[in-house]
Amino acid sequence: MNQLHKICVFCGSSEGNDSEIIDAAKHLGETLAKQNITLVYGAAKIGVMGIIAHSMLELKGQVIGIIPQFLKKKEVVHLGLTELITTQNMHERKLKMQEISDGFITLPGGMGTLEELFEILTWLQLGLHTKPIGLLNINGFFDPLLQMLETMVRNGFLTMDNYELLLVDTNIDRLLEKMREFKAPQIPKWLSPERS
Repeated sequence: MNQLHKICVFCGSSEGNDSEIIDAAKHLGETLAKQNITLVYGAAKIGVMGIIAHSMLELKGQVIGIIPQFLKKKEVVHLGLTELITTQNMHERKLKMQEISDGFITLPGGMGTLEELFEILTWLQLGLHTKPIGLLNINGFFDPLLQMLETMVRNGFLTMDNYELLLVDTNIDRLLEKMREFKAPQIPKWLSPERS
């Protein structure tokens, strides 16, 4: 069983227009706080990001925000976090998130959210980490994305093994259980370091 002490959440810096997503974000924060799981996220107090952080902090949950220096001028940074980490750039931000987290959950968001999801998935596929990656599919938001991944499998661009690296559920408790039970695959031979 994987120990999930810190979970990094990728999600939107806007709230969108679906109340079910907002409710699910609040519920996620409450669930993590009640299970004594620290939230690692992008440090904003706005959008879905802010909703999760607020709901955790209201229950005295631990929240670590990580933000690159240049975004401090553009995003509304949450100043009430347990810890705020500033990085030099976006890549350093994602690397820090990966280093300190035990797993990852993606909620609805925009291009930045998808970019974060697919980079951390690619790192898992390449064996750069062995941590579980969950997708909380609220109100069918990610259905078109999952259909695209299935198209990649059918067309031979994505193996079924790699497709199944992404743990998907509509319920946070079930998703956390899948993440705890996740076993990372062995690195493919063609990716293993050459032996002299």
